[in-house]
Amino acid sequence: MESTPNEPTYLIDGVATMFPETTRAKIRKMLTEGRVLVDGVVKHRAKHTVEAGQTIQVTDRAKGKEAAPPPASTKKKHKLKILYEDEAILVVDKPAGLLSVATNKLEDDTLHARCVNYVRLGDERAWVHIVHRLDRETSGVMVFARHEHHKTYLQSQFANREVHRTYHALVEGTPEHHSGTERAWLVEDRNLRVKKVKPSFKGAKEAITHWTVEDADDEVSLIHITIETGRRHQIRMAMKALDCPVVGDDLHGAETNPLSRIALHASALEFLHPENDDPVRFEARVPFMSR
Repeated sequence: MESTPNEPTYLIDGVATMFPETTRAKIRKMLTEGRVLVDGVVKHRAKHTVEAGQTIQVTDRAKGKEAAPPPASTKKKHKLKILYEDEAILVVDKPAGLLSVATNKLEDDTLHARCVNYVRLGDERAWVHIVHRLDRETSGVMVFARHEHHKTYLQSQFANREVHRTYHALVEGTPEHHSGTERAWLVEDRNLRVKKVKPSFKGAKEAITHWTVEDADDEVSLIHITIETGRRHQIRMAMKALDCPVVGDDLHGAETNPLSRIALHASALEFLHPENDDPVRFEARVPFMSR
C-alpha cells in the first residue's frame, strides 16, 4: 500500500492515515520490522519527517533488518553473537549455561565480561553497563548500555514495565487451556531458591506471566510467553504451576532433558532507544523451535 501526503508529516502519522483501524503499537512494529519505506528507502524512525510529495510505502515483508536501525557489521574477534551495536547500546544473544554477570564468587567468564572485552578491542577504556539479567540457564536477547546515563534510562523502562519481553519455552505436556496469565508472589531465600508465597509474606514480589500455546504434540508444547515483571525463575515457576515444567528444568519438576539444557529462550526485546526514543525490537532465533 502506498500514500503520498500533500504536506509534511511525521512518518508514524502518515502510516496511521493509511491504516486508520491499526493501533500505534502495531504501526511502530511495522517500523521496527523494516516494512515502511519512504521513496523506496526503509525508514525506522517514527518521527522521521516525510515531505509533501514523497511516497510512503508499507510492504507485507521487511525490506531491511528486523531491528532498527540496521546493525553495523564487525570483523573483530570475540566470543559473542552480536545482534546490534551503536554508540549507546550493545545487544547480544546470550548462550545457555553462561552467567549474565559475576556473582560473589567473582567468575571470570560471564556475558558481561565478554562484552567488556569486546568493546575494549577498539578502546581499552571502553565499558558496558548491566541493564538487566537472564538466568544462567536461559538463552536469548540481552541489552547492555555503553554509558551510565543510557543505563539509567533503560533501567527506568524496565522498572516502569515499558519494555516488551518475549520468551519461548518448550514444556512437558500440554496446558489445560490454550492461553492464560499466571500471577504469583515469589520470594528468594539466602541460597537464591525461589518459592511461591502469599502477597503479605515479607520480601514477596509479584510475578505476572502471560502465555499462549504455539504448538504441541503428544509429549511437549511450545509456549509463547510475555512477562510484565522480571523475577528470578518467574517463567519456570509459572510453567510448574501449569503442571507443565520447562523441559530440562528438574529443579521445578521436569522429568526429561533431551536438549541437555533448560529449554527457555528470551526470543525478543522491545524498548525505546536511549538516544532518540525510537522504538526498537531485537530478536534471537529460538534454538529449539524446529522440534
